[in-house]
Amino acid sequence: MDIQAQKRYKILLIGDNCNDIYVYGNITRLSPEAPVPVFQPIEEFNTPGMAGNVCKNLEALNCEVNFYHTETSEKRRLIDKRSKQHLIRIDNDAQCTPIYAFLRSFIDATELNSYDAVVISDYNKGTVPSLLIEWIRQEYKGPVFIDTKKTDLAEFNGCYIKINQLEKSLAKTLPDDEWLIVTRGEDGADYLGHNFKPDVSDDVIDVCGAGDTFLAALTYRFLETKDMHKAIEFANKASGITVQHVGVYAPKIEELVP
Repeated sequence: MDIQAQKRYKILLIGDNCNDIYVYGNITRLSPEAPVPVFQPIEEFNTPGMAGNVCKNLEALNCEVNFYHTETSEKRRLIDKRSKQHLIRIDNDAQCTPIYAFLRSFIDATELNSYDAVVISDYNKGTVPSLLIEWIRQEYKGPVFIDTKKTDLAEFNGCYIKINQLEKSLAKTLPDDEWLIVTRGEDGADYLGHNFKPDVSDDVIDVCGAGDTFLAALTYRFLETKDMHKAIEFANKASGITVQHVGVYAPKIEELVP
């Protein structure tokens, strides 16, 4: 692929947003107050999480992204600097306002259909009501990609649903097989009865954000090829790069295309 000649796809992204905070430090002793380690912070950095990480991954693939969300959650991770071991994660989840009425106030069917794809990253924090997905299903003519923690998934037939094994086991209903992609960690992904197993040649360092990378890469490659098999293989490769880094990481197109 000629990267310079690559088309820049226009993506509408809707979902729950998060600020991921990584605090690196050292542990040298146990607390005298309780049998717990004493953590001494050294450095801290922030990066987008949840749908914000999907946005970062799409932009790394040279997509133009319009990202809509409401309130922002926060996840703070304490990490031992020497071993890179996660010690604890502190979550401060926002109670998100549904975004349906806001989007309907200024996006009509013509505007909606100006996008090459719609991507929904739904961590079930409240931003994405089922009514919003139903409106998009009815009005939008292009491909819709959804990563969701909702459990009634049959109502999203016609959209490509990307969930993991645990989410599938918790689902009350499932879409038709042609719309369902189930990720399985180091065992790749299942689609239409076929397992797409990635080439795993390096140790997994951190799985944070791998699902977000998979969703973004799946969307991008499907728009490029209109071939879901090729899209899943590409998404496997992208998420395989992500897990080789500490924290969320967005592979660039140069890392994925020879």
